[in-house]
Amino acid sequence: MTGTTRRRIAQLGAAAAVGTVAAPMVARGQAKIQLRIQTHHSAESVPGKIFLRFCKDLEEMSGGRVQVESFTSSAVVKSVETFDAASTGILDGDMTGAAYQPGKDAAFQAFGDMLGGYDSPDQMQAWLDVGGGREIADPLYAKFGMYLVGFWGDPPESLVSTKPLRGLADLKDWKFRCPPGMQTDIFVKLGAKPVVMDFGEVFTALQTKAVEGADAGTLAVNKALGLYEIATHTTYPGFHSMPQDHLAINKAKWDSLPADIKAIVKVALKKAALDRWTTTNLANAEVARELVAKGVTIHAWSEADRRAYREQAQAVWQTWAQRTPFAKQAFESSIAFMKRIGVLG
Repeated sequence: MTGTTRRRIAQLGAAAAVGTVAAPMVARGQAKIQLRIQTHHSAESVPGKIFLRFCKDLEEMSGGRVQVESFTSSAVVKSVETFDAASTGILDGDMTGAAYQPGKDAAFQAFGDMLGGYDSPDQMQAWLDVGGGREIADPLYAKFGMYLVGFWGDPPESLVSTKPLRGLADLKDWKFRCPPGMQTDIFVKLGAKPVVMDFGEVFTALQTKAVEGADAGTLAVNKALGLYEIATHTTYPGFHSMPQDHLAINKAKWDSLPADIKAIVKVALKKAALDRWTTTNLANAEVARELVAKGVTIHAWSEADRRAYREQAQAVWQTWAQRTPFAKQAFESSIAFMKRIGVLG
């Protein structure tokens, strides 16, 4: 953790302490509920704008009882540190994703991204809500002092590259930015050379040629990051990865919320998830046309290559499922649900 990060944490801690002392002065009848929430998305990106809208919705839907201090672009701590910052009370909420936390327990990967698995965000949310995921998520997140409210993710992402990505063969020795987790295992098996780095470092890594490409986001997110100013090849429609960002809140904070506020948070998140799904699909379609017009090559992988990728991914699922008791439960439950809804044969 950098010196700047430590100073920022200290400032937030001091502010929180002052707020705690001053809280009784705010209103005798109904004290304000303060929430400090961070996402890794930039304020200018599609998910960043939806995050900010979500924070405003919480305030409006609660009649001003909830006041949110929102942080974009991992302004307080790095993306991978957001979960810990929330669990220790530096922040209250983490709106990055569970795929950043497999180092704590491999089960978090199943709640973050079943690579090569689900086809759309609503399927993964259905697993959490009615497919058995909730029964695993609650004790898993509670073990680390957190509560999983739900998901608010994008459709499948698109790889970006400075060289062609026509299919599996082009992954050979391809050096690219990769988020932490199961992605690295899958892509290594496919012959690529993944380099794990923070989300905020992607543009610089491409610009300096430290990597040849990136697994960063959807077409719309990649454009917002400026990646297509450097990388002139991309995959679309996406297929390899569909990470679902989560809203995870400090469990003590969540437990202290009134029942109606908890309901408002859940409803506001459902709205954000739907907004993100519909807005991103539209944005991706528009960006695809823009990219073709400016000379970016869009690679739609063949069914054979997509099937081969999914087969490699499923083999890696099985190894991850053996890592911890929670992982075994989460992966087996998720796989069973994908078979139930026809995503897997």
